[in-house]
Amino acid sequence: MSDFDLVLSGTVVTADRVIPGGFVAVSDGKVALIGQGEAPSARERHELGNALILPGAIDAQVHSLSQRNQEDFLWSTRSAAAGGVTTIVDMPYDEGNLVCSAEAVAKKVAHASPQARVDFALYGTIDPEEGPARIPEMVAAGVAAFKFSTFGTDPKRFPRIAPALLADCFAAIAPTGLTAGVHNEIHEAVDAHMARVRASGITDWRAHGLSRPPLTELLADVEIFETGALTGCPAHVVHSSLARGAELAARYRAEGFAATVEVCIHYLTLDEENDVRRLGGKAKINPPIRPRAEVEALWRQVALGNVALVSTDHVSWSEDRKTKPAMLENASGAPGLEVMVPLFVKGALERGLPLTWAARLMAANPARHFRIDHEKGALAIGRDADIVVLTPEPLLYDAGASGHNVVGWSPYNGIKLPWRVSGTFLRGIQAFDGRDVLAEPGSGRFVRPPATLPIGN
Repeated sequence: MSDFDLVLSGTVVTADRVIPGGFVAVSDGKVALIGQGEAPSARERHELGNALILPGAIDAQVHSLSQRNQEDFLWSTRSAAAGGVTTIVDMPYDEGNLVCSAEAVAKKVAHASPQARVDFALYGTIDPEEGPARIPEMVAAGVAAFKFSTFGTDPKRFPRIAPALLADCFAAIAPTGLTAGVHNEIHEAVDAHMARVRASGITDWRAHGLSRPPLTELLADVEIFETGALTGCPAHVVHSSLARGAELAARYRAEGFAATVEVCIHYLTLDEENDVRRLGGKAKINPPIRPRAEVEALWRQVALGNVALVSTDHVSWSEDRKTKPAMLENASGAPGLEVMVPLFVKGALERGLPLTWAARLMAANPARHFRIDHEKGALAIGRDADIVVLTPEPLLYDAGASGHNVVGWSPYNGIKLPWRVSGTFLRGIQAFDGRDVLAEPGSGRFVRPPATLPIGN
């Protein structure tokens, strides 16, 4: 008789330690035992040699519905499963449906549930015309955090939240224990710099960085952290492209405030002078990809512990929206779900960082951040058996060749990955076998914080 449903043996990586010759045992979809040495018997066993066994990643920033009739959860969660991401946290700016009420949350859960191949949590936001009135009902409906923006891309779908209204929202969120995440660019500053770029006649790859210089981002960081400090609300910058942003958050934390930054994988991988020059609109992302010196400065902030989360800001725009000759006319954002985990592992190992950072920044910290760590985020007894396996099999990444992306392009195409995702397990069930996504639509579940949230961290 088998002791467990599933046992994986290899190099086990947790947020705190690396266990060579380790194993993870699973029963009833939960982690039941972690150890080293001879593994116990199980109905299903995988002897993985020198493969890495990590907690399944939680991608803190995914846009499944930004383009109508394009990706949807059917494809975003397929890419996630193929990339070792076992939970996505989806953003509230869906084309035609701003997620700003309990009704909208319920509608999105109902829409996503039959499609999702991995688990999903949801952000909520507000309609500026309604203000913070619906925040309590969205908390009751199960959102894991709230998202706002100091920059407005669209007055309805992606609105700017002015300082006074942002403070009101933070004050309404503070008693719930949830976090307020904010897109960090000052609207008026971006408008002014964009006007200068247009007047200069520059339209090529340089235009985007010039239209959003570092000061437009750093001024927003200070507004966000000060608003959190004054209201008592955990304040989170959702995509810091600058090391200075991580330093600012660390200073606020040193003063006793809940202040964090998230760094997207593109800011740790791509640079302006090489990749943006080469890719043009396919590397247009807000805030912009910065010079290589800034990429390395961000990695130093990771090493110092000043970065809380690593995410993708994944969005699969159709190629026609990313290939316009004039840089500023392209949509902003790029897909990344399938490749975030191996890209981070590659970058960490190249810089001598311990693999524990991968488990911390893409699993443990996101689970705690979104108040879902009662179920998610760790290879720990009693947690969901969400697991990603990486094997040392170098490959050149090609988003079109894998078959797991709704679009065939990626800014990461052609990057050599020394480790690849060879297996993903969702609650102990194999969702990806290294070639095929095995998880059927509807396998994923809606994940939410406990009904009674703790106040604060």
